[in-house]
Amino acid sequence: MTLIPITKMNVGHIDDVQEIRKIQNNTVPDRFVRDVDEIKSLIPDSSVDNVPIIDLSKVINGNYDEILTLAYACEEWGFFQVINHGIDVRVLETIEKTAMEFFMQPLEEKQKYKMAPGTVQGYGQAFVFSEQQKLDWCNMFALGIQPNFIRNPNLWPTKPLNFSESIETYTKEIRKLCEKLMRCIAMSLGLRAERFKEMFGEAVQAIRMNYYPPCPRPDLVLGLSPHSDGSALTILQQNQGSSVGLQVLKDNKWVSIQPIPNALVVNVGDTLEVLTNGKYKSVEHRAVTNMVKDRLSIVTFYAPSYEVELEPMSEFVNDTNPTKFRKYIHGDYSKHYVTNKLQGKKTLEFVKLQTNIAV
Repeated sequence: MTLIPITKMNVGHIDDVQEIRKIQNNTVPDRFVRDVDEIKSLIPDSSVDNVPIIDLSKVINGNYDEILTLAYACEEWGFFQVINHGIDVRVLETIEKTAMEFFMQPLEEKQKYKMAPGTVQGYGQAFVFSEQQKLDWCNMFALGIQPNFIRNPNLWPTKPLNFSESIETYTKEIRKLCEKLMRCIAMSLGLRAERFKEMFGEAVQAIRMNYYPPCPRPDLVLGLSPHSDGSALTILQQNQGSSVGLQVLKDNKWVSIQPIPNALVVNVGDTLEVLTNGKYKSVEHRAVTNMVKDRLSIVTFYAPSYEVELEPMSEFVNDTNPTKFRKYIHGDYSKHYVTNKLQGKKTLEFVKLQTNIAV
C-alpha cells in the first residue's frame, strides 16, 4: 500500500479534533499520526463480520440454546450484540440527540467542563500522560454515575437544557440492563443468577460519549487506541447511520462490527476475565475513522464496588487451570487503569501472576 505524504500542519496546542477540522479539513497534525507499525495494522484485513447476536428475552426465559450462544460469545469473542434488551427505543434516540447537541456546541461552552489532567471525567481526551504521546482522533465527554460519591456536579452541563434529565433516564435503564446481563452471564457459567450481584456490592457505573469527526487521512490515525476495558461489563451504543468504526481483535485480525438498528454491543471486561480465571476473556478493541462520515458512540462501564476484593472464583481454578491472577482490591486496579495510557491488554498485567518458566 502506497501512502500519500501528509502535509504538516502547525496548529499550536490544539488537540480538539472538531476544531482542527474547522482550521484545515484536509490535513492531520503530526500529534495524531501513528507510527509505521500502527499504520500497517490499519490496512483492512477483514470484512465486516457477524459478532454473535443474543436475544436477551430468550436467555431470561431460560432458552437453553440461547444461553449456550451467550456462553460461546463470551468465551470465543468477548463481544456480542444484544437485541430485545428491554430499553425503549425513544430512550436510545434521546441520548443520541442529546450527546450530538453537546458535541456540536462551541468549544468555549464544552471547555467549561474540561477534563483535568490525570482524570477521566469531563470533556477532552482521557489517558494522555505526555506531550509526546500520540492522540486519538476523538473528542470525549465522561461522567461518573454511581455510587453517588463518584459524581462531580461541576461537570454536569447546563446545555443542552435536557442534558441531565436525558443522562439520568438513560443510565437508570442501562444499569437495569447490566444487572440482567450479569445474571444471564452467571447462568451461562453454571453459577447462581445472583452470584455477581452479591459479590459486586454497590456497582460502579460511568458513562462516556465519544465523537469521531470525519478524518481526511483515516489511514494514518486511530479513533481510539487498542485496549481492553477494566470493567466487568461494557455496553456500547452506536448512533444510527454512522460509519462502521468499532473493531475487535479476533484471531489476530481486526474485525469490524456492523451496527444493528436498536441493538447494543456488549463486551467482557478485565474483571470478568479475572473472576472466571481466563474462561471469559476481555478482548482488545479499537475505533477507526472515516473520511466522510462522523460517528458517535455512548459507552457505559459497569464494575464492582471499589472496596470489593477480587480473585479468580474457586469454580474456575483446578489442577489443569491453576489461578492466573492475584487477589486485589478493585479500587486499586481501577486507579491503575485510569493512570496508564491505553495499550492493548497491558493493564491486566497489574494483577496477573507471573508464570515460572523452567530453564
